[in-house]
Amino acid sequence: MLATITSPLGIRVVAVFEAAKGAVVLAAGFGVLSAVHKDLAGIVESLVRHLHLNPAKGTPRVFIDLARNTSSTQLWMLAAAAFAYAALRLAEAYGLWHQRRWAEWFAVVSGAIYVPFEIYELDKGISVLKATTLLVNVGIVLYMAYALRASRQRAAASIATGSTRSDNSKPNTLA
Repeated sequence: MLATITSPLGIRVVAVFEAAKGAVVLAAGFGVLSAVHKDLAGIVESLVRHLHLNPAKGTPRVFIDLARNTSSTQLWMLAAAAFAYAALRLAEAYGLWHQRRWAEWFAVVSGAIYVPFEIYELDKGISVLKATTLLVNVGIVLYMAYALRASRQRAAASIATGSTRSDNSKPNTLA
């Protein structure tokens, strides 16, 4: 019964989602690198005006002030953090795609870490984006936890039947 609910297709959907997050953050990291040694405040001001926001008000002002006070070293560090995060997400996606148990564990733990922060943000003010983010994340965490349970039960069943092939090994084929 567990095997039908936790299909490889479901895990691959999660893998594609994680790969997409990794790709977006990787692109953002390259975007940050492209701003090194440039007039970041001018770039942000142009973006604010392009979006028809008032640069003297609230959030746009915060971003403009932040851009004025950001050094090239800070941009390099931000880009490095983005690349490290993207590498983790892409490694997780690879592991999930190839049905590696360590990736299932990583998906559960890395997803569950965000839940308290998402609940806190939702408590500060409800929005569709915050609620959707929490629901999708909790759904992925629960699905991956269920997949872990199913793979553990499959491994126990294979041990009971005398099969020596582990859950993560693949038959040796040349195709």
